Amino acid sequence: MGWGQVGQHRSFGHKGGLGRSGHLKHLASTVIKEDQDHFGHESTHRPVSVSIITKKWINVRDLDDLFIKFGKSENSKNVLDLTGLEIDKLLGGGDVNNAYNIIVERASSAAQEKVKKSGGEVTLPVEKTDKKPEVSTEEAKNEDVEKNNG
Repeated sequence: MGWGQVGQHRSFGHKGGLGRSGHLKHLASTVIKEDQDHFGHESTHRPVSVSIITKKWINVRDLDDLFIKFGKSENSKNVLDLTGLEIDKLLGGGDVNNAYNIIVERASSAAQEKVKKSGGEVTLPVEKTDKKPEVSTEEAKNEDVEKNNG
């Protein structure tokens, strides 16, 4: 009939083992050919959280170099826009030699002091607050009486 004993052709011995055995040894070429995703992840992708964590910070000592490359002079003032350069925070390391008007999203208190001592200023974005100013009950009553609301 061609195969002799039954186990020589139809049993597990012909496949090279039970189940998925041999996928790292004698059946490795079959795995590559037929089941490329067998071993799970693809190592070429970086984790998503890495891009969230990455922040750009710069010290006060580097402002002179940045102004030479990217700074502008407007109305006899040196303006340096760090938000346009995608720098998130200004830190207070080093000394400031020139007066700069700096636009940045966040700045440390030491950096703000050093820039002010040199004659410049740091412009931070305005923080929105949802709180309304509290009005005492007497003032509220006086306003109601003035408006003839009771």
